[in-house]
Amino acid sequence: MALWTPDPTFYPSPRDAADAPPERFAYVATLDRSAARPDAMAVLDTDPGSADYGTVAGWTDMAYTGDELHHFGWNACSSALCPYAPHPHIERRFLVVPGLRSSRIYILDTKDRVSPEIVKVIEPAELARRAGYSRPHTVHCGPEGIYVSALGGANGEDGPGGIAILDHNSFEVLGRWEVDRGPQYLAYDFWWHITHDVVVTSEWGTPSMIEDGLVGELLLGRKYGHKLHFWDLRKRRHVQEIDLGDQYQMVLELRPAHDPTRTYGFAGVVISVEDLSASVWLWFDEGGRRQVRKVIDIPAQPASPEDLPPLLKPFGAVPPLVTDIDLSVDDQRLYVSCWGTGELKQFDVSDPFKPVETGSLTIGGIVRQAAHPAEPGLPLRGGPQMVEISRDGQRLYVSNSLYGAWDDQFYPEGVGAWLAKIDTGSFTFDERFFPHGDDFRGLRPHQVRLQGGDASSDSYCYP
Repeated sequence: MALWTPDPTFYPSPRDAADAPPERFAYVATLDRSAARPDAMAVLDTDPGSADYGTVAGWTDMAYTGDELHHFGWNACSSALCPYAPHPHIERRFLVVPGLRSSRIYILDTKDRVSPEIVKVIEPAELARRAGYSRPHTVHCGPEGIYVSALGGANGEDGPGGIAILDHNSFEVLGRWEVDRGPQYLAYDFWWHITHDVVVTSEWGTPSMIEDGLVGELLLGRKYGHKLHFWDLRKRRHVQEIDLGDQYQMVLELRPAHDPTRTYGFAGVVISVEDLSASVWLWFDEGGRRQVRKVIDIPAQPASPEDLPPLLKPFGAVPPLVTDIDLSVDDQRLYVSCWGTGELKQFDVSDPFKPVETGSLTIGGIVRQAAHPAEPGLPLRGGPQMVEISRDGQRLYVSNSLYGAWDDQFYPEGVGAWLAKIDTGSFTFDERFFPHGDDFRGLRPHQVRLQGGDASSDSYCYP
């Protein structure tokens, strides 16, 4: 695994990453909601010059059933070039793939093969014994190892959630990252300003709060996560908590600026219990302390109760349900997925304090069920969910499945399976690229990663 020179897919700066060659493959985690079959890693051909463009070129079944694959990542990335804890002589080669429901973690080798090979399985007992966690959720490669957030404690039902670290080379669970966790109990996403030694974490809920779907009593009781937390990266110590307000339920995805000289970032909030709106918040540094400000508000849309799933009928409206956001590598454009209304929104965030909406596309949605232009007669369920942007910012991939139990609540007739590609310059769908239905062999597509890296998998140490 050691190299004489750094992996060519490691980039010291966002500018270098944006100039990198385009991806030829997209890796897509797919899940079987029934748990009768294994989940799988699908590999899509993304080379426009290929005869197989837009089709499933590779496929790897997992070793067990019932995993519910989630937010996977690379074993190594551009952070390997950072002066702090450098490790430049390893490869971006392995995918680290967590099973959110099973608490397993798979290690998949992508080198010299289209269909990745499973080379290691970290069992739930090892994660619990070594780190005290369960329900691994999000993976980021970074200083000191591979970081994996987890929603649950060792018993698999309650918290506190937190972050475990795996070894870059052996993939052994090294232990719990936090030395002083402070008040954080609920967990979800994490990211960092690596050159400023700052980690940011967000909140969703414990396994018992999410695994059977959204619990109305907990939502209306304002029991889901509504805070951001800031940490000292090197000391692994909690330093600050900011409450957005308990009406803002489920503070999920975090997207820090890629420019390592900047200390701001965006956080998506799924829903406000006061008006069903969704929102995006900015965190920023002011006088050495972090502050937050709501910079995007997306209102709910009125709808007839007969068109709504049982969970929403009493409200007579479709909430946007912002379940993912993604920031282009040049920090100029923010994309916001509204899984409930079936919208994907594009914002100019060159001034992060004053985002300007510059485009909106519709596909799927609880009421709309908007079709893809490649098949205008085919109503689609699900909505824009996981979003991934190419390094050069010219291509965007979006999948439609959120999480099995939640899919079933909001799309009780079935969420279906589709994945779309968008050309960001014209902000239009690529009609040649629309894998859907049987292309995914009856499984639901969720997280997307791109060959050689993408907008949400790398952090950089040089401007």
